[in-house]
Amino acid sequence: MKTDFNKYRCLKSNHYNIDGYSIVPIRKSDMELIRQWRNEQIKILRQEIPITKRRQKNYYRKIIKPLFNKEKPNKILFSYLLNGELIGYGGLTNIDWESKRAEISFLLKTSIVNNSEKYSKEFSIFLDFIKRLSFEEILFHKLFTETYDIRPVHINILEKNGFILEGRLKKHILIDGRYVDSLIHAFIRG
Repeated sequence: MKTDFNKYRCLKSNHYNIDGYSIVPIRKSDMELIRQWRNEQIKILRQEIPITKRRQKNYYRKIIKPLFNKEKPNKILFSYLLNGELIGYGGLTNIDWESKRAEISFLLKTSIVNNSEKYSKEFSIFLDFIKRLSFEEILFHKLFTETYDIRPVHINILEKNGFILEGRLKKHILIDGRYVDSLIHAFIRG
């Protein structure tokens, strides 16, 4: 497994493992695959144009790398691995440290996305990692997501993992020439 040896200053542990799955602080070596997957799945992301290699390198250097040394970064991103191989990435974004909440970001490699059974397994395991990290280590109060309603499998997985629909933003985003709803789900620490 390639390791860039990054650590988030704000976390006690930077490596989390469950049965061959692991999340580690996002690695520079994974940025090119992540760029490709984001461009392939642009329709489901808050991304307007394809990301160039140069833009991705600058994003890592200027945005991601400085986050590792912050006490309270605005995002905490991880490479998501299965037996040491990158299968996705994600983490916490739009972090509000005072209110103890964050938005979950998640993306799997494109070849997994169309296999709903595999997608369900991989996403559920990732959610378990993020809930444990958020509620047991960082002691956050709430996690939330925003999902376009064109992703029923993704929405079903969230709900099976205890996320509750909190709101619907009607005709909120233009995708392929039509307006679709954006759904807000949340999980509050019990």
